Amino acid sequence: MKILFCSSEVVPFAKTGGLADVCGTLPVALEKLGLEVCVTLPLYRCVDIKEHQLKRLNQEILVGSIGENIPVYFIDHKKYYDRDGIYGTSHGDFPDNLERFQFYCSKTLELLKQLNLKVDIIHCHDWQTALIPAYLKFLFHNHAFYKKMRSVFTIHNLAYQGLFPKEEYPKLKLERRLFGIDGFEFYDQVNLMKGGIRFSDMVTTVSPAYAKEIQADEFGCGLAGDLRVRKNKVTGILNGLDYGFWNPRTDPLIAEKFSPEDSEKKADNKTFLQKKFKLPVKKDVPLFGYVGRLAYQKGIDLMADALKEMVKMDAQVVFLGVGEKKYEDILKNLAKEYPEHMACFIGFDERMAHQVYAGSDFFLMPSRYEPCGLSQMISLAYGTVPIVFKTGGLADTIQEFEGSREEGNGFIFSEYKAGAFVKEIKKALKLFQERPKLSRLVKRSFDYKFSWEKSAQEYKRVYRECLASE
Repeated sequence: MKILFCSSEVVPFAKTGGLADVCGTLPVALEKLGLEVCVTLPLYRCVDIKEHQLKRLNQEILVGSIGENIPVYFIDHKKYYDRDGIYGTSHGDFPDNLERFQFYCSKTLELLKQLNLKVDIIHCHDWQTALIPAYLKFLFHNHAFYKKMRSVFTIHNLAYQGLFPKEEYPKLKLERRLFGIDGFEFYDQVNLMKGGIRFSDMVTTVSPAYAKEIQADEFGCGLAGDLRVRKNKVTGILNGLDYGFWNPRTDPLIAEKFSPEDSEKKADNKTFLQKKFKLPVKKDVPLFGYVGRLAYQKGIDLMADALKEMVKMDAQVVFLGVGEKKYEDILKNLAKEYPEHMACFIGFDERMAHQVYAGSDFFLMPSRYEPCGLSQMISLAYGTVPIVFKTGGLADTIQEFEGSREEGNGFIFSEYKAGAFVKEIKKALKLFQERPKLSRLVKRSFDYKFSWEKSAQEYKRVYRECLASE
């Protein structure tokens, strides 16, 4: 089986978020299952041609590789990609993003024929690649080379849909009839994500719970009806975690490497973290951590509301992240108000992120919605107990800790209110006082594995189903 991955970002070449991690890691896992995989990506200015040893095939195409033998084809077009930023600058999105990614989609399909890469499945990721399924069905369908190719469209975050003014529709080079309620039209705008959902052969998203949630109007971002129409072709597959990179036994970025048996070494990481954030060094005080974007989706307001209660309970909290200025200011002010209990680092630092996962006792993740989420998986890998809202991938990976039966791997609240969140924090604080029980929970958390191999097996099943439904 031959698979082409299409994504606007892929590690190690270009990254703004988790999409790049998935599209750089999943192809390698599929390769290990015996699939032939290749990848296409725009040649952005940030791609280091020398470092990645890219070779030029012709005026428009360069090639590099990932994994053992996975070719990555770069589409070189100075007008669209030779600029700082992938989607925009600090001032906003590039105004020509529709043209930029339309060009990428059409050139990707042309590249296949040019290089005689006859693939079975084109696996598209998010709105930037969402034109490819429509092009296969309506532009390239009469050409023998493309006739048997099928498309899978993966939604990583439904909130980002690729919306553009309807006046830009002709730039898609598709028939006018496809700009309608069953196509790209969305409240008098062009919606690329909607086209990907409507015209792909199969739709996947990054967790089973999120696949169900987005078919409900409350979480469907206006596209729940389109997803319900295709419900028999929508499936959720949980992302995996790279345990080679996120491994406390070998992690070079933490103060002390440790294993499930080394509770003292984990405690040393806590001490290091307290010093790093200039908090009082106290082993008997529970330390809560947060790593991520400072945004409404992530529940920063809920954590800020809960903090005053946590201070009363003599807990410490550290925040690491960057995002909306409103939330940055809230956290800075709280750190000034409660210097012995709360500290924040505004910005992102890879080493410090690893240290927060390794040194915290508990990890806060009250996201309003979370398509998959990796932070809760990383927390478990580092023996740090997550406290999460029951949504999306968090609901699929975290089970409520039952003290009497000693089952589960974290704390989970299902009503999105500060009171419900604080209730779970209080349970965590009670557990912190019961050290033997906490120690057993921490040791058990190391056993939870969310491997890319398992995800790859499920994608392989989807590809087979896609080809069988001809």
